[in-house]
Formats: sequence, structure tokens, C-alpha cells
Amino acid sequence: MFSIYLSIVKHKDHFTFAISILLSSFLLLNNDNPRMSILRGKSAEIVAFLSSPFTWVQSLVFLEKENQLLREKNLLLSLKIESMLNLDNKNKELLEMLDFKKETELTIKPAKVVNKGIQPNLLSVIINSGSLDGIKNNQAVLTPKGVIGKTINTSDKATIIQLISDSNFRISVRILPSGATGILRFLNGETAQIREVQKNIPISIGDKVVTSGFSDIYHPGLPVGTVAGVYAERGSFQKIVNVSLPNDLSSFQYVFVIIDKINEVD
Repeated sequence: MFSIYLSIVKHKDHFTFAISILLSSFLLLNNDNPRMSILRGKSAEIVAFLSSPFTWVQSLVFLEKENQLLREKNLLLSLKIESMLNLDNKNKELLEMLDFKKETELTIKPAKVVNKGIQPNLLSVIINSGSLDGIKNNQAVLTPKGVIGKTINTSDKATIIQLISDSNFRISVRILPSGATGILRFLNGETAQIREVQKNIPISIGDKVVTSGFSDIYHPGLPVGTVAGVYAERGSFQKIVNVSLPNDLSSFQYVFVIIDKINEVD
């Protein structure tokens, strides 16, 4: 009690001011004098004016919380949609793989792409199958849409695939229905071209491009792409053929490795 008394004495000015405010408020609110009614109205206006900045700040805080909640919901919704689309694409790819395996007469080994290649100056991917699965170096690799590369380095449980888009990759192809042949290669990792095609051979945009069979790696007739453009070389009896590839080389997840040797299929 003595400590309370000392505290009151020490802060007597504050207590006196607080008690005065309380008594004044009581008298102001309970007095029926018309002048006091006017005073109460003005007091209410002053209180409302003084409290308006705090109300505005509270509204801003509330709106910021609402906006943050909406941003979080939109992010979750976007992630769900992206996940559903990825799952749908994966299912389509697997169904195409299953259909291709049922229809082909080749002996093929399915594999999953587990990583991108890490070797400099080589466009490649790594699959989760190796020599224990019957995979060897220099075997053709494709998807149901077409050739994507070949095996170049095999271990027991993994294999490096050199992609068709690598600048050092070469593949012998045939253009249908004309039957014209040539070597396909990529320029700057963007454009696939067949050079040294005879100028007098009729070739049209949309013609199919398949493997020629002039190889110990690729069986004849494997899809490679379609003709996207034909250009005459100046001062030459040859022309250049640009080829559009069916595979998106940045997004495929599954591949087939052809296990058959060329002479085992015929």
C-alpha cells in the first residue's frame, strides 16, 4: 500500500489530469443544457477528425493484408494449374511411348532423361539406363516423333546421349517422296540443314525427312523431320534444304534406345 501511495504522490499531476478529464466527460455527457449539447456535438466532431488518420491507417493495413492473401491464393492457383499441365503433358508423352512400342518391330529400350549433359561443347542428356540394360555406345535414340540422337558414353546404369542439335552431330537422311539424300546437321544449335542436294530434284515444303539407312547406327526410314524451306545455292547445281524437327529438344522426358543391330532387323 505504501508503494502505491508513493507512486500516486510521484505522479500526482498525471492522476489529477486523468481524474479531471473523466469528471469533465461525465458532466459533459450528462448535462441537458442546450449549450452543452452543442459542445458535445463539437467535441464529437473533433474526436472524429482526430481519429480519422488512425482509421485510414487501419484501412490501409487491412487492404494490404487482403492483397497479400489474394497474391498467395493466385500463386497457389498458378502452381496447381502448372502442375496439372505438366502432368497432362507427361501422360500424353507416356501414351505416345506406349503406342510406339506396340507398333514398332524394333527391339527398343525405354529410358527416362534424368539430367542434362555437363560436358562443354556438347549438347547432351543423361538417361537412367546403361550397359546392364543392353545399351551400348553408338545406338540410335528416338522418341515416337523422331530421332533425337545417339548413345556415346555408357556406364552400368546411365548413358550420355549426344543430341541431334549438337553442332558436331551428323546423320544421313532421305527426303520423301523424291528420294534425295544428304547429310543433316545443325547450324548454331538452331537450324537443321541438308546441303549438297541436287538442284534438279523436286523438293517441297512439308516433305518428310527420314534416315537413309546408309549407316551402321540408324535403321532406314526412322522419322527425322519435315522440309521447312528450300534454297538454291548461288553459282552451284545444288540447293540447301532446311528441316523442322518434330521434337522439342528442351522438354522431352522419355526416350527409346534401339537395341537391334542393323542386320538383325531385315
